[in-house]
Amino acid sequence: MDTGTFRGLITLFLIIAMIGIALWAYSKRRKADFEEAANLPFADDDEQPTSDKHASLEGDSEVHSRHERGDKNR
Repeated sequence: MDTGTFRGLITLFLIIAMIGIALWAYSKRRKADFEEAANLPFADDDEQPTSDKHASLEGDSEVHSRHERGDKNR
């Protein structure tokens, strides 16, 4: 098998893969999932964003230690 044949087979495989992905993306079974994903930015956020408690504790300890040293800037 020479290089040209190998490159041709790879190109053929990639074209078939691209057509397969396009058919999968535009299939009727996936339509509901994609519509739901498209509306996610407009979803009403009922939950408050979670924060990293460990990071907030570190920040508080830094503020307290600076305040104990007499630093009035927070």
